[in-house]
Amino acid sequence: MIPLAADARVLVFDVNETLTDMGPLTDRFTAAGLPGRLLPLWFAGVLRDGVALTLAGGHASFAAVARDGLCAMAADEGLPEPRRAADQILAGLTELPLHPDIPEGVRALRAAGFRLLTLTNGAAETTRAVLDRAGLTDLFEAHLDVNTPARWKPARAAYAHALDTANVPAAAALLISVHPWDIDGAARAGLATAWLRRTRAPYPLARRAADLTAASLPELADRLNPPAR
Repeated sequence: MIPLAADARVLVFDVNETLTDMGPLTDRFTAAGLPGRLLPLWFAGVLRDGVALTLAGGHASFAAVARDGLCAMAADEGLPEPRRAADQILAGLTELPLHPDIPEGVRALRAAGFRLLTLTNGAAETTRAVLDRAGLTDLFEAHLDVNTPARWKPARAAYAHALDTANVPAAAALLISVHPWDIDGAARAGLATAWLRRTRAPYPLARRAADLTAASLPELADRLNPPAR
């Protein structure tokens, strides 16, 4: 079990691909006239460009960066109205489903007394919309995005925003994410970390290793709150 502070066990969840399954956006790409295979390339580009802005001292919202990327792709594919195609795809973000293991895992962690927050490079409003449909919103005490610190994860200021909101030191918090770059950033900011492994790809050796690895959120809940023996 990870040694979190006994009086403030705070779990900070990444959202995109950690809580949500982005796969259904493939249908949005196709309906807008873009090949579905471009989805992972687009999302990787959004993260690259958002983080690049942070490194340069600038900031733009996820929606703005995401729209720019989609417009560029739509133009490259010869679509007559790139912005319309981009808006059609982005409208699907609030309709994304949760991964099947998330509801059970979230309820188990909340029942065990953990404090739960979300922290996304996307929009907090989108997080709420997705969790509302699953009836999970109120199990979290805060839904945060990076617009307040104006620094995209994995910048230290993004994680500090979550710690400030929870009013705990870094040693009292654990980040849960599928993204090794997110795990690495949180670890460098002093948080404990847990990697949800939703891929067959190995964890990259160039990143700081996660403190815990689990194949599902219920498995992680069991690891964090083992039964009394």
